[in-house]
Amino acid sequence: MESSLNSMDLVQFIGKLGDLKDEHYHLTLTLSALIELMIEKELITRRELEGKMSELDQLMIRSPYPMA
Repeated sequence: MESSLNSMDLVQFIGKLGDLKDEHYHLTLTLSALIELMIEKELITRRELEGKMSELDQLMIRSPYPMA
């Protein structure tokens, strides 16, 4: 009986993973559309966007905890 429970847990996990992939795709598509519209309307430039992306990426690379 335990192995069938584990199998059902695995099936549910795989289903949830599929749902997350769909949600990730739709969020990425929405974000891409918003960025393109902002660039088309000249609210931001690609250079400004790339600069901000680089700045935020550097913040993520650094450890939030000081090394003693």
